[in-house]
Amino acid sequence: PDFQLTAKRLKEMGQEKLTREERKRRNRALDGIGVKSFNKFLDEQGVPHIARKPTEVFQINVGLYCNQACSHCHVESSPRRKKEQMNHETAKRCIELIKSSPSVKTVDITGGAPELNEEFRFLAKEARALGKEVIDRCNLTVLSEPGQEDLAEFLAENKIHVIASLPCYGADNVDLQRGNGVFERSIMGLLKLNELGYGAEGSGLQLDLVYNPIGPFLPPEQSALEAKYKEELAAEFGIQFNSLFTITNMPIKRYADFLYKRGELQDYMELLVRNFNPSACDTAMCTTYVSVDYDGNIYDCDFNQQLAMKLKNRSSTPITVHDILSTSDIMEKKIMTSNHCFGCVSGMGSSCQGATV
Repeated sequence: PDFQLTAKRLKEMGQEKLTREERKRRNRALDGIGVKSFNKFLDEQGVPHIARKPTEVFQINVGLYCNQACSHCHVESSPRRKKEQMNHETAKRCIELIKSSPSVKTVDITGGAPELNEEFRFLAKEARALGKEVIDRCNLTVLSEPGQEDLAEFLAENKIHVIASLPCYGADNVDLQRGNGVFERSIMGLLKLNELGYGAEGSGLQLDLVYNPIGPFLPPEQSALEAKYKEELAAEFGIQFNSLFTITNMPIKRYADFLYKRGELQDYMELLVRNFNPSACDTAMCTTYVSVDYDGNIYDCDFNQQLAMKLKNRSSTPITVHDILSTSDIMEKKIMTSNHCFGCVSGMGSSCQGATV
């Protein structure tokens, strides 16, 4: 499988060298269509550079271990990545930082399969105790993993907002992207959440689904696709949910490898540039997000995290959760951009919570 080949290259080359090679490929793709850097492109379009606002979403990537290995995964998670996991000290410091950052409204816990990290339930309960909305980025199949029999009940009892991946309402497309049997287990997971009240009006249990394209194209208009998802899932399985988020596949990591091997990377980058939407720059998720990795390093977004684009102090030392007193301490830091950023400002805009415009 592709994820095993990627894991082998990661071990041989190291993350930094692999990321540098990937960035060069995107640069060559952009050179082929006459586009230079992201910020220079904004200058040519007369669009202001993306600027930081007070942090509203504190996103925590608790580790890269996952029970799946999806072809589109920008994190390159897999069942093999058991060592890259957040420890209790870092998790505790994240909670302290959230507590001292009044602008933070939402704690977004992701991975990997975040629920398989030992600190997931600690983070979720502590953040809820602070009155924050807590999001669990759930792949649904984790709900039927051994040892997770009570996970759905935990999520419901703590009123955790579940954002679940389901790239299609049909089995063939889901299994193609996420692995054999994933669609059936995903449906089982959704039905279990529905039984507990998730997705029901007035229950206070928010269940949203995520769609991302299975090929090198932009997602369709969000509201129209949401209506189709609701119609199909209700008719076929009696499933209900609140909202659908459409997310553009970012040309990084495993998906970038997929495009490169098929000779489609330049075409995809051209598609993103051609559909540039200046309105999406002001609402890009990096304006109000911070992203923290399992070691406590701080980034502008989850995508920058996977490209090792760490926020740094004046001496070029990475900034961690142990180095700041609140998220307001990074307000003066410029948002780090690169050529992958075209993915977030193309079409209707894209973020971890769907379209942005």
